[in-house]
Amino acid sequence: MSTKTIHNYINGELVAPISNQYMDVINPATAEIYAQLADSNEQDVELAYQAAVNAFPSWSTCTTEKRSQILLKIADLILINLDKLALAESIDNGKPLQLAKTVDIPRAAANFHFFGTAILHFSSESHFMEEGAINYTLRLPLGVVGCISPWNLPLYLFTWKIAPALAAGNCVVAKPSEITPMTAFLLAEICIEAGLPKGVLNIVHGYGNKVGNAIVSHPKITAISFTGGTQTGAAIAKIAAPMFKKLSLELGGKNPTIIFADCDYEKMITTVMRSAFSNQGQICLCGSRIFY
Repeated sequence: MSTKTIHNYINGELVAPISNQYMDVINPATAEIYAQLADSNEQDVELAYQAAVNAFPSWSTCTTEKRSQILLKIADLILINLDKLALAESIDNGKPLQLAKTVDIPRAAANFHFFGTAILHFSSESHFMEEGAINYTLRLPLGVVGCISPWNLPLYLFTWKIAPALAAGNCVVAKPSEITPMTAFLLAEICIEAGLPKGVLNIVHGYGNKVGNAIVSHPKITAISFTGGTQTGAAIAKIAAPMFKKLSLELGGKNPTIIFADCDYEKMITTVMRSAFSNQGQICLCGSRIFY
């Protein structure tokens, strides 16, 4: 199998890592090396941040209609490239091709579509005070935010973070899992085709202890969204909390499935097994305990 070189996406371009170092990406179904992935570091993260902060003034102040049009174009292109993206995800993490085609990739497109339309219909509330004042909430973009996603639903969860951040007018420095980077790389190509302005989204590939840590600890990246293991989430909170960054941590859990005595037993067995083992059990809401 010929190998693909996966570059970073910084300032609207696909670029090699500063170190010019790469790591192997392995197809778990065949144990074959199918790609060489950029082995980035804090210097690449800084380049991505500079691109994002330079893009922020124009992106945050452009009309919601313009942001919506671009996000909806990305959603359309994801669906147009559904077969290509599904195959990439199947090779990335060994997922059945049909599952990627019917769930993961369509949901990634839906993420961009949902938030791309939601910003056109946002409303806020205000309330009148007896003294004659009116209190209201003004929602403004935060600036440059960091998004770090896991391997189990690589494009679905990646876009679940990126789409709302972009819709709200933020610019993003994002890190996909180094285990499943191909769909994020293809998303970068889609963003270029969709006309997303340079620097609005930046994707930096590499290991968590280098790229992820650099994103989390960057003094001017104002918010972090992370999905992954509880231990890693605790380490992120330890770094980010003293810096008063906004945090969204979706971590591991022990979700119970509750079975009542009057249930349809055969249907219950099928449902419980699907709940526990869908996607090889690698879904944060899978039922891993049974209450009977």
